[in-house]
Amino acid sequence: DPLPPPLPKKQLQRAESLPEQRPSQHCQGDPTPWSSSSIFYSIPPPRLQHEEGAPSSIPAQDRPSRGPKKPLTKSQSLGEPVNRSILQKAALPNPAELTFGTADGELGRLLESPAGVCGVVLGCQEVTLARLSARFQEILVGAEERQRLLEAELAGKSWAALSILDREPSCESGDAWYFRVGFVFQQTQLVFAAKVPKLCCAGQGVQSSLGVHCNIQRLIGRFTDRLPPELVLPGSPGEQSQSPHREESAHLATRPVLQVFVSPEVPFQTLAGFVKGSHSLHRASPGHYERLACLLLLQVLMGLEHLRAQNVGWGDLCPENLLLVQCPCPLWSQKSKEASSGLSLPRLLISSFFRVKDKQRSCSVSQEQDWTEGLPAPPSLVADELNVGVLIYQLLHVDISLEKVSGFRSDRLPEIPSLSIYSTGLKRLAVLLLHRDPCKRVSIEQARSILQVLLWGPRQELFARSKKSLTLLRSWVEMKRALLLLKFAENSAGATGSPCLEEWLCCQYFKEVTEHTLYQVTQVLYT
Repeated sequence: DPLPPPLPKKQLQRAESLPEQRPSQHCQGDPTPWSSSSIFYSIPPPRLQHEEGAPSSIPAQDRPSRGPKKPLTKSQSLGEPVNRSILQKAALPNPAELTFGTADGELGRLLESPAGVCGVVLGCQEVTLARLSARFQEILVGAEERQRLLEAELAGKSWAALSILDREPSCESGDAWYFRVGFVFQQTQLVFAAKVPKLCCAGQGVQSSLGVHCNIQRLIGRFTDRLPPELVLPGSPGEQSQSPHREESAHLATRPVLQVFVSPEVPFQTLAGFVKGSHSLHRASPGHYERLACLLLLQVLMGLEHLRAQNVGWGDLCPENLLLVQCPCPLWSQKSKEASSGLSLPRLLISSFFRVKDKQRSCSVSQEQDWTEGLPAPPSLVADELNVGVLIYQLLHVDISLEKVSGFRSDRLPEIPSLSIYSTGLKRLAVLLLHRDPCKRVSIEQARSILQVLLWGPRQELFARSKKSLTLLRSWVEMKRALLLLKFAENSAGATGSPCLEEWLCCQYFKEVTEHTLYQVTQVLYT
């Protein structure tokens, strides 16, 4: 008996299925409105194996058994035979490779995987948060490639290549003056900060090798030159007025020769100046102000973590040496109450590295004993945890110093007024950082996690209805990640600006946090 007629087939397309080794006469001019991929996806293998006489563009040994096939890579040319072992070893697509345009065949394979729909979606959310975090960081600190080009362009330049925008410094920190200067790069004038140190520059070499971090000051140029006569250094009476023209040469010769550093971030204030000028703000809007204090402290801790990863400590941790710079504008949240009331979050930079110490020499046993017995220790040898504990009190306008703290026991530290939902948590964190026993003192990493929980949860009311468990915390993290991505989508749909710094910090938190970390932190914070 003659074999039954073969099923109609259309010309296969390279982008949707395996390549043909020879044209099929049954496919040419076929009007059947089937998709080219439906032959592989719709006809079961037994039918194909029964039709031995039917011409086929695919060898029998290479026919797929079931399910959609992964699109060809660029390395597979048209007509090249496909190795069966490669097809069998084809792994499920990585969630990082999925997009809205991913073929339904690929999605079908994922949906049939043991992880199921929920596992696939959660994996995509984690990958998306990491991708968004990287984009936000590039907006905030700039692309690394552009920074390298700027460094190369500024090499060998001095004051002559810079245009002085302001005669007086835009900011004075404990260790340097900062002047706004202009520099033309690729036919665009950029505004930089010329850093004129007050002391020797021994720590700047260490600073240049720390790598790029959002909370570490970057230096993209340096030179040694006399200070231009139009620049005014505060505290120098003879510099307050320009010299007459006939004495200009003699005056220029007396100007000091200084090493100058160029930074892409222009500070407008120190943290000390911010604290001094925010008393009324703290009284009028305690909740907004103390949240802002938490975000500033979080940036300090993130910078310190980066330094420790580089095996570098920073002993001179004081508000006078912490710089504040404006973030790129406009921002998604520029119309919020915080921005309208002067509470927009600035970027905080660690800039002073004159007391750089090796991490392994941070605090000796004798120095810890001095602290336990109430004896003052040199600032450069005090643990960072103690300095951060004092910084919490200073931000909350509680008069305190490290010398005063040494006279208190850990359970009798100065009272922090309860003005907002953040007050109790900040007091708890200060007590844990200032504990006399180093073994009971929380680390910089733990303090950072505590601040993140204070800012974005979980709050204590989560455990009012359900007992705290890893399952509950895992579900909370998954739900918050989904809601955060929805928030980003809504913001981007109605605005043309960039994300704000707080949104990047929040993104950093939820892309890394785990239920195990939350369990430990909530135990410490809410005990």
